[in-house]
Formats: sequence, C-alpha cells, structure tokens
Amino acid sequence: MSEKAFVMIKPDGVERGLIGDIVHRFEKKGLKLVRAELKFIDREIAETHYGHLRHKAFFEELVEYITSGPVFAMIVEGTKAVQNSRSIIGPTNPAEAPPGTIRGDFGLDVAANVIHGSDSVDNASREIDLFFK
Repeated sequence: MSEKAFVMIKPDGVERGLIGDIVHRFEKKGLKLVRAELKFIDREIAETHYGHLRHKAFFEELVEYITSGPVFAMIVEGTKAVQNSRSIIGPTNPAEAPPGTIRGDFGLDVAANVIHGSDSVDNASREIDLFFK
C-alpha cells in the first residue's frame, strides 16, 4: 500500500551540501520524490511544527536552529513510506545511529542531526499540510 511521508533536510544538511546524497538514499530504497522545495521556515511554522516540544527546555533553541537557514522539504511516496523513511534516517541521536543511516553517516549531534522524518502516517499528513499549503 502506497503512502506519503514528510522528510526535511535541516539547515546543517543543506549547508553541508548533502541534499543529493540524501535524496539518492530514498530513491535507492524505492521511494519516489513527489514534491520538494528549498525554503526558509518562518517562526510561526517552526513553532507549529515543534509544538509538541513547547514544554521542553530546548524548544527555543530548536526553533532558532530550524529557522537559521534554508531547509529542503520533501514528500516521498511508496510502500510503507513512513516506516521505510525512518529506517533510512536512523535514531535521533547520531551517536546511537548505525552506520548506513543518514544520521549515522552524516549527523554530528542531537541538535545538528541533518534530517527530520515523519514518525507516523497521521503526522506525515499534518506536516505535509503545514509545509506544502
């Protein structure tokens, strides 16, 4: 069954020139890139996107970081797109991410972990609507 997932290369990944390498990994897995846009996120979108973390001490730092430079927002589509995207991306902490995952190969720390991916089909739908109005 085909589904869509939201994936976003964060400012550190864009700045480091990793867009092509990262997109290639999704395509090699068999996921199709159906929409993509290099964009700056404004504070309102960032606060909405990370709203579930508003009570965390690092919330402000997270919002400042994600709005600090361009991101590459994508919609990928395919069989179990959300689950397959998460396996390509790897765990949030790059130090715990296995080699071969995006975060394991490119991530530096939890704050600069290169990429975001939807963690559920419902969140993918919400994030797609938020970033691709």
